[in-house]
Amino acid sequence: MSPGKDREALYEDASGEGVTTIYSSAAPPQVSDSTDEFTTYFDQKIPIPEDEKHPWFSFRKLWAFTGPGFLMSIAYLDPGNIESDLQSGAVAGFKLLWVLLLATVIGLLLQRLAARLGVVTGLHLAEVCNRQYPKVPRIILWLMVELAIIGSDMQEVIGSAIAINLLSVGGVPLWGGVLITIADTFVFLFLDKYGLRKLEAFFGFLITIMAIMFGYEYGTVKPDQGQLLKGMFMPYCDKCGPPQLEQAVGIVGAVIMPHNMYLHSALVKSRQIDRSNKKEVKEANKYFFIESCIALFISFIINVFVVSVFAEAFYNKTNAEVHDVCSNTSISHAGLFPLNNDTLEVDIYKGGVVLGCYFGPAALYIWAIGILAAGQSSTMTGTYSGQFVMEGFLNLKWSRFARVVLTRSIAITPTLLVAIFQDVEHLTGMNDFLNVLMSLQLPFALIPVLTFTSLRPVMNDFANGLGWKIAGGILVVIIISINMYFVVIYVTALGQMVLYVIASLISIVYLAFVAYLSWQCLIALGISSLACGQTYHLGLTAHPELFLLNNIDADPVMSR
Repeated sequence: MSPGKDREALYEDASGEGVTTIYSSAAPPQVSDSTDEFTTYFDQKIPIPEDEKHPWFSFRKLWAFTGPGFLMSIAYLDPGNIESDLQSGAVAGFKLLWVLLLATVIGLLLQRLAARLGVVTGLHLAEVCNRQYPKVPRIILWLMVELAIIGSDMQEVIGSAIAINLLSVGGVPLWGGVLITIADTFVFLFLDKYGLRKLEAFFGFLITIMAIMFGYEYGTVKPDQGQLLKGMFMPYCDKCGPPQLEQAVGIVGAVIMPHNMYLHSALVKSRQIDRSNKKEVKEANKYFFIESCIALFISFIINVFVVSVFAEAFYNKTNAEVHDVCSNTSISHAGLFPLNNDTLEVDIYKGGVVLGCYFGPAALYIWAIGILAAGQSSTMTGTYSGQFVMEGFLNLKWSRFARVVLTRSIAITPTLLVAIFQDVEHLTGMNDFLNVLMSLQLPFALIPVLTFTSLRPVMNDFANGLGWKIAGGILVVIIISINMYFVVIYVTALGQMVLYVIASLISIVYLAFVAYLSWQCLIALGISSLACGQTYHLGLTAHPELFLLNNIDADPVMSR
């Protein structure tokens, strides 16, 4: 083909039929031109060193790619997850550790898809959604993801406020702890000025604090290792009833976070990768996956620490037993536990108290430090998520300060009102509602990420193969079904007809939108008989700038 003439590239769409896309220049769009206007607010990109001596695996390269996976793993260690862990141990002992392991592995596989989308296309999930979905669906998607981010931020506020209250021995009231979390904004903005690698190192420091604090509790309690391994690798739940089943569902809902898919797909853009070079893209996918495996393994171990501590020390304990022990210690919280024989129910506040009653004040303070580290780290990753989502869906460039202030203000207001007018039990009870809220948002991350990573026009040679399409589809259906069950349990427990009616009306709209996204996902997975109208060209003709990998050796090119 001679220069100056139009080039016509033939690509295959999701249904397997040819569709023609015309470029008005002699060359296809360049990667740099297509991504400059969509860059995130990262001020720098980390270069990847060459290591010719170790072509298959290089620790130098792994170190250069290390960072995004650990930031992503923070969502597996936020206060909501910690509360789910301790409740799992207190309600079911070691019996649900295999559920935690399975949920973490599933989360890893889904994070792999999100990271690959960012590496291959140079665009994160929110940007791809903005360019491929029609206006109304993408606005709804944005609102749903924003709800998930705000819900996560509220959990961080609750966790930090409770940790501050415990550390001050009640000297700082809960509402005061909520207000103190405003300082997170300025701490985050201060740290962000020192460069990306230093910020990633700070996140690593917070994860280390959590590992040490919860590891100390683990060493103090000395759980039964045989029961721990049995619960982790034998999928059983002997003599389990509805409470244990609900807790198992809650574990899955707490571990797999919707906004984390958007976050991870954006964080991988912080490394210098030549996306026109298939070898570099393949190498980046490999190292990011290895890093994610390491990061989630560490987060899993920390979660196991928490589950095991409460499984060993407080499984099958009654309120009266705990009340008696706390009454004979310097911990002045025995009134939290009524004098009855009901099974002990714990949350992140009561969890610290009972640790202090049984194992001394040091255990209480160390627990509070771990919760504070979890809260502080999750608020920062939540801020990143909010920034990426707003930029991607709205193409709106807000300053970091404005973004953090807006998100934190929305999160603090309802939490502050509960902290002022209610007690700590109502404050920690909000975590259950927030877990339900985020469970409802899961389809709005899982379905899009599976849709776009299955489209060859978007992912080129890195699109999901048949095995990944089938496995991914099954996983998404299972996870969404589990979380819908979790939501139904929560709503039916409310016991008010008015709330049932409201929930039913919302459910109709909600399920209709999920059905719409599922319909487009099924087309992307290869069920071409469902294609009609504009959906026939999903991910293809609307935005040819997504073709960031030139089809040099696969797709035919012809002149006209």
